[in-house]
Amino acid sequence: MNASGVRPRRRRGAPAGRVLALDALRIERALAARTRYRYVQPRVEAVGAGWQVHCPNCSRHIAPDGGEIAIAWFEPGPEGRWRLHARLHEQGLWELQEEGLTLPEALERVCADPLGVYWP
Repeated sequence: MNASGVRPRRRRGAPAGRVLALDALRIERALAARTRYRYVQPRVEAVGAGWQVHCPNCSRHIAPDGGEIAIAWFEPGPEGRWRLHARLHEQGLWELQEEGLTLPEALERVCADPLGVYWP
């Protein structure tokens, strides 16, 4: 309950804030150990019930003016599993890559990224 005695509303199906903060910390730690573009500093941002990863656009082949680009979206799915999306920059859309992953599995896909799907 808050100071006025009203219980704050929680979105249906959204985990408590502490759990969300732990997921963000797990994502940030995994990104620090990635193999591609280790010289850029990604940023993790809460979007809905999930997390998007944004990073500086160093290669400039996505956005000639530079700036920050979205590269991955971790979306919680049913039963504690995750959907992993990659950004289609030319279309301005997110593309589902895999679903039914554990968070460590999803993080491994983004951090290793041998085909450059997430780290263009």
